[in-house]
Amino acid sequence: MTPLLELRNVWVEYGEKIVLERVSLSIAERSFVAVVGPSGAGKSTFLRLILGQEAPTRGQLLLDGVPMRAACGPDRGVVFQRYSVFPHLTALRNVMFGIECAQAPFAARLFGAQRRAARDTAIEMLTAVGLEHSLDVYPAQMSGGMQQRLAIAQALVKHPRILLLDEPFGALDPGIRLDMHALITRLWAEHGLTIVMVTHDIGEAFKLGTRVLAFDKRRTDPHAPHRFGAAVTYDLPLDRKTATPSAEAPSAEALADLLQKDLA
Repeated sequence: MTPLLELRNVWVEYGEKIVLERVSLSIAERSFVAVVGPSGAGKSTFLRLILGQEAPTRGQLLLDGVPMRAACGPDRGVVFQRYSVFPHLTALRNVMFGIECAQAPFAARLFGAQRRAARDTAIEMLTAVGLEHSLDVYPAQMSGGMQQRLAIAQALVKHPRILLLDEPFGALDPGIRLDMHALITRLWAEHGLTIVMVTHDIGEAFKLGTRVLAFDKRRTDPHAPHRFGAAVTYDLPLDRKTATPSAEAPSAEALADLLQKDLA
């Protein structure tokens, strides 16, 4: 069975600096992959590769077995840590805007039946994220959790197959963060999404993911630290019911080592 997404010996280099090296992995459709690792380990670069914002220096990315171009497509959505919403638009217009850009790329406006259909779709998505009573509210009038719900609605309204999350809940209070965990888990199941999420929170990774990837540098050289990049040091499939490594995963000692590395 062809994986949804595949990376084959991917390297990312910026001049003399190597960010990622020898990254080879496959991601199955409808999986929830949590990505952890220390700062500077190339986690956000990994997301940008999948999003299409960057191309690998060497190696290849494949989507459904077909080489993927370095271009952001509607089959991929993204939510960042800071709320990527338009402050001058209401919640409803924020979500409608994505539909309008897709259907009318030059004018970014729809009229008549098309506009009514776009409005209905936007309301349906806002309802799915719990913002059905905030259609005419502007982002500045919203809490952080509401703004992140709006950003998720923006990302999902074009029905992407892959949803990329870059520290999406890092700026939220603990209580709101738990609500967002429940929301993203429900949307993942209901929409049949494949999710790749970067997080610094180990507990969050093991709570939400069906698989945890740890990025770090396998090789170091104190005289030329920029000449070695990060790679996948651990790849842990999880049992969703218990949030513990499944039978194929490394030992408990390896898991403890992973936690120590990430928190160092």
